[in-house]
Amino acid sequence: MLLYPFIVRFRSLLGAMAADRYFYVAREGWPFVLAAGLAAFLVQYYAGPRWAVPLWVAAVFLAYLFREPERFVPGGALAVLSPADGVVTAVAQTRDPYLDRDATLIKVGMNRLGAYAMRSPVEGTVMQHWGEPVTGKSSPADGHGIWLRTDEGDNVVLALDSGRRLLRARCAAQLGERIGQGHRCGFVPFGSRVAVFLPVNARMDVMPGQRVKAGVDTLARLVHK
Repeated sequence: MLLYPFIVRFRSLLGAMAADRYFYVAREGWPFVLAAGLAAFLVQYYAGPRWAVPLWVAAVFLAYLFREPERFVPGGALAVLSPADGVVTAVAQTRDPYLDRDATLIKVGMNRLGAYAMRSPVEGTVMQHWGEPVTGKSSPADGHGIWLRTDEGDNVVLALDSGRRLLRARCAAQLGERIGQGHRCGFVPFGSRVAVFLPVNARMDVMPGQRVKAGVDTLARLVHK
């Protein structure tokens, strides 16, 4: 059977994925990968292997794009971790449009070829959602916002650019749910812009131009006297 080697490798991959805490290919990416794989199979069956090669390459490339590598969270009660892979584009004092307060803003431009999973910057409880992806209502800022309150009483807002209509950011965190620091809380297909609004006295650990990894690198530290 011509496709037998592919089937064996695919079954082996599924077995390895089942043993891991996080799948190598994010669940949001499976429709893209399977569609490309099905197209490659049909072309190979009806037209021959030579014509199917570009589609097999596309399926592998999509699996790479939607990869979700396991991250080892360093921890730290007052640390604010990067929610996304990318580059810090801004660190500034501003007005938080979600909670209507003075705040410190950190923006991260996601890497288009990086992992697309969104991770919680702090451990805390989801106090409120804003934005069409969850509530169906418009948000007070341009994007989808998630308000997290830490056990120490700090308010942190994670804001995601809503993005394209068919490939918009998705949030998996539910209202009232507790999220662990660095845990998966959403997905932004093909990357976008992410902003974190922190208390105004937070101590910055990054500067514009610095590359960061989601759930690994520290953006700032919350200050308690």
